[in-house]
Amino acid sequence: MDISIKSLRTFIGASDYNISRSFYTDLGFKETLIEKWLSLFQKEDLGFYLQDYYNKEWLENTMLFLTIDDANRVFSNLQSAGLESKYKNVKVSPVKKEIWGEVCFVHDPSGVLLHFAHLY
Repeated sequence: MDISIKSLRTFIGASDYNISRSFYTDLGFKETLIEKWLSLFQKEDLGFYLQDYYNKEWLENTMLFLTIDDANRVFSNLQSAGLESKYKNVKVSPVKKEIWGEVCFVHDPSGVLLHFAHLY
């Protein structure tokens, strides 16, 4: 099948939409408000949709995998941003070395798990 795909974006939800909007802005994403209940968050050509919808089981099983250049630098930046003290339920985990690369993790305010990974 001949399909020309220009982007692929996922939808994630939020237990508190405004807090999650602030969180992702603090991570350096640019927000475009589409509707009062839906925002597009972008960094360069990549993006995802954040919606004002909460389903605990769904969100706590949602993961975003972000490929980066340097996991230690990102971890340091995440710690410096003070996300854990600014946002309830946010957890920043230190860098782990895996056979495929290095990764640090962040749980967002709604339980979504972000992987910041440097691939070898």
